[in-house]
Order: sequence, then structure tokens, then C-alpha cells
Amino acid sequence: MALSSLTEYLDKHHTRYIVISHSAAFTAQGIAALAHIPGKELAKTVMVKLDGKLVMTVLPAAFHVDLEALKQLTGGKHAEIAAEEDFRDLFPECEIGAMPPFGNLYGIELLAEESLGEHREITFNACTHRELIRLEWADFQKLARPRVMRFAAGRSAGAA
Repeated sequence: MALSSLTEYLDKHHTRYIVISHSAAFTAQGIAALAHIPGKELAKTVMVKLDGKLVMTVLPAAFHVDLEALKQLTGGKHAEIAAEEDFRDLFPECEIGAMPPFGNLYGIELLAEESLGEHREITFNACTHRELIRLEWADFQKLARPRVMRFAAGRSAGAA
């Protein structure tokens, strides 16, 4: 799903959003700095293998996925950060690591960190390392249909 496909999807559902362009950056914290967005307000997508099944998670850029919490909340027995090879082909129109948090559009379950809902808006990568989309959290929930739970921990130190 290229940026144009994502914006078409949002337009089709009469969703208000803005596109933010920035110079190339490859870490969520780097993108937050370039776009002048606090790391807790920028969402990052992290792919996880939960009992061998790929799931998409979305959480504030300043934090990382607590795999133990994720296992407990989902009833899973094994959780690990997915390797790029595990999901690269699932997002052919997106640059690796720049997938938007719309697992439903790719047939993948989406888990959203509860703390994202503490902000009126959510901002996330829009298929490239140079563009973001910002929209209202309520619209995101309606369109992406995530399972919302608290699975983020600590400040990110380059880890997912």
C-alpha cells in the first residue's frame, strides 16, 4: 500500500488527515525529531511473531514492545520481534520498517498500545521513510480496528 493507496482508503472513509513530509529518517525517534513531534506522540509499527503467527503492533516511538506483557495479555506462549525476512513480502508497496499501522488492510492482526489513546491524534509512517500521516485517534480506531492493550515498556534505546 503506497501513500496514494493509503490516502485513497482514508478519503473513501471520509477521514480527515494530514500528510507530513520530512527528509529521510530510519528510526522512529529520528523521524520524531525531524518532524518536531514528541516521541510519545509518534507511533511506530513493530512486527512481532506471537506463537509463530505474525502480528502488527503499534506503540509510541519512545517505547519498546514488552514481549512478556504481550504474551500474558494475549495468552501466547512465545513472542519475539519478527525479522525483516518474516514480513518483507507482505508489504510490497512499503519501504521496510515504514508500514502504516493498518494490519486489517494486509490481513494481519493489529495490537495498539493503550497509551496512544491518551492523545487526540496519532501520527505514523505512511509507507515511506519520508512521509507521515496524522489523523484523529478515534478515526484510526474506527478504520484500523486494533485490539487495544498495554504492552509498551521503558524508553526505546534503538530496540523495537
